Amino acid sequence: MNESTNSPDNKVVFFNPYEFEGEVYTQIDLQGMYDLNAKDLTEIENIYVARGGNAALAGLTLDYAIIIANRVTKKPLEFFDNLSAKDAIALKNNVMRFFYD
Repeated sequence: MNESTNSPDNKVVFFNPYEFEGEVYTQIDLQGMYDLNAKDLTEIENIYVARGGNAALAGLTLDYAIIIANRVTKKPLEFFDNLSAKDAIALKNNVMRFFYD
């Protein structure tokens, strides 16, 4: 088993290989976060709120991190639904660290 990690280049390496729609993934690349702008963040926040999220907590939640990852990886939101808990938290931590470090 590997350990789920966050690398400095904004890749989340999965604890175990992850299968989605017949393709196996060992990591996702969140490097696209560098290309986001204020308009993107507003759109992401609107999606988050439409899904029932509280705007005041947006940057702190797993759902918000998933929507960010959806935007920058071009993977459907459903891609993230069955990530292991460990990988989901690694994803959230990577996104939070990007914006708050």
